[in-house]
Amino acid sequence: MFTGVVTDIGRVRSVDRRSGGDAVLTVETGGDVSTLAVGASVACSGVCLTAVEAAPGAFAVQVSAETRARTTAGRWRPGAPLNLERALALGDELGGHLVTGHVDGTTEILAMAPADESIAAEFALPAWLAPYVAPKGAIALDGVSLTVNDVLDDRFTVNLIPHTRKATVFGRAEPGHVVNVEIDVLARYVARALEARAAGGPA
Repeated sequence: MFTGVVTDIGRVRSVDRRSGGDAVLTVETGGDVSTLAVGASVACSGVCLTAVEAAPGAFAVQVSAETRARTTAGRWRPGAPLNLERALALGDELGGHLVTGHVDGTTEILAMAPADESIAAEFALPAWLAPYVAPKGAIALDGVSLTVNDVLDDRFTVNLIPHTRKATVFGRAEPGHVVNVEIDVLARYVARALEARAAGGPA
């Protein structure tokens, strides 16, 4: 479990492709990996991955063929920047919202425009995602906990404050950039309850 508060911007050092479409990625980081145990979870741009090796300044994760196909992990190449977050520990401050690291799909940035000191970023709203996005609701984009500002028929907007742009890969993102999307857990269960009710299930 994570909070969507990025602690470091890492960078892919190498991609070692394995049989069957799996890959092992080595990620450079300025964060402390001395306490990163083999088997620990790390959110890499929103994708929960398992550490298989750790050394000063870097760690390695295994990425399955399924994950590479359904997330932006299939696009990661040496030099690619990644938002990094270690798993939440009991007693840690919950600064964002509860994020599982189980990516639902991807979407892309359609436009970016100044909004006072922030940047208003518009994202495509595909049909599968639309039922789970609401104004002032939470959403995780590339592992970053963000608040939805507006929702239109085919797009939604979020504000990227200066700190978010400095502390995450959104500082270098442009229209056309594809991001991982994780639906808010609460939105998922509310939508499921409404579906069940509409189908004649318990209210």
